[in-house]
Parts: sequence; C-alpha cells; structure tokens
Amino acid sequence: MSEILVLYYSRSGATEALARAVCQGVDAVSGVAARLRTVPAVSTVTAASEETIPAEGPPYVTTDDLRECAGLVMGSPTRFGNMAAPLKYFIDGTGSDWLNGTLCGKPAGLFTSTASLHGGQETTLLSMALPLLHHGMLIVGLPFTESALNTTTSGGTPYGASHVTWSRDSDWQSDEERHLAQALGTRVATIALQLVTAQP
Repeated sequence: MSEILVLYYSRSGATEALARAVCQGVDAVSGVAARLRTVPAVSTVTAASEETIPAEGPPYVTTDDLRECAGLVMGSPTRFGNMAAPLKYFIDGTGSDWLNGTLCGKPAGLFTSTASLHGGQETTLLSMALPLLHHGMLIVGLPFTESALNTTTSGGTPYGASHVTWSRDSDWQSDEERHLAQALGTRVATIALQLVTAQP
C-alpha cells in the first residue's frame, strides 16, 4: 500500500486539526494510507528542544518517512507570512535527500492555519512550496472545480487548504475548510497512486 506523508507543525492544535482532515481525504483513496507526522519545537538557538519521542500525538518525522512515502502534504501555522521555524528547521536538514532526489517526482500539497483572515495564508503556502520545488516535487493545489473555493467565507485557497480560527477553539473548522482539506488529501493521494502504478 502506498503512503502519503502528512507532515505538520502545530502549536495550538488548529493546524493539527487540518492535518487530520487531510488524512481523512488521503485514506478515502483505495490503496493509499496517510502517515501522520509532526516536528519538535525548536529553541531560540534553533536546536530541537523536545524529547526524541513526543509525549502524545503522532511521532516526529524522520528522513526515512520522506523516502518511504509516495507523496507529501505539508502544513504549518503562519509566522508573519512564512512557515513556522520548527518545520523550516526540519526542511533545512534535508540536503542529502535533495542531493539524492528522494522527493523528486513525488506529488506534494500544502496547508496552513491563521488566527485572522488576512494572516498571510497564501504567502505561507508559497513559502512552503519553494523548498519542495527545489526537491523536484510536483505541487498539487486546489482547483476551482472544488465548489467550496467559491463559497468559503473563511479558509481555502487554490494554493492549498487553509483554516482561520477567528479566536474560536483551535480544532473548530468550517464545513468548507474541512471539505477542502479532505479534497487536498484525496488529490495528492490519487496522483501519487497514478504515478506509482504507471512506473514499470
């Protein structure tokens, strides 16, 4: 069975909730399963500052996850229109994978969460796309054939799934946000499966 790595960083739980919706979309594709992973927080000197195994939630990502998965969906809260430092710290450490082409030709999708509607969602999604393009990944967005993109009054962009908390509970999502996150997971999983089955 092919697996899609759903990799995220979440501080308050909103991005994690979106990651779990992405996993539902991945798991809806027959022959594909989601592999949920996170990254540890970093200190002000950018060294991993948590135990090797998290006390709760999914395991921390390793470069083995990158090699073993047929695709990637990556998410982060916004940090001034950019991805959060813990996720960037992990990505910055994948130079040998870049050199070896570990991710080259694999599909990738993106998701993010903000507290306000104009919190930098689209620039955060684009900032996460840049290193994945350098890795040779095939970026998968959300087309406007997804009708929720035309009706959402909160999160959701053609660059990837997104969520706006509006100061609500961190795991609250609108129906459109949940649908678009699931649709993103399904799109990446479907494309990954097509690429895997097309290989000789």
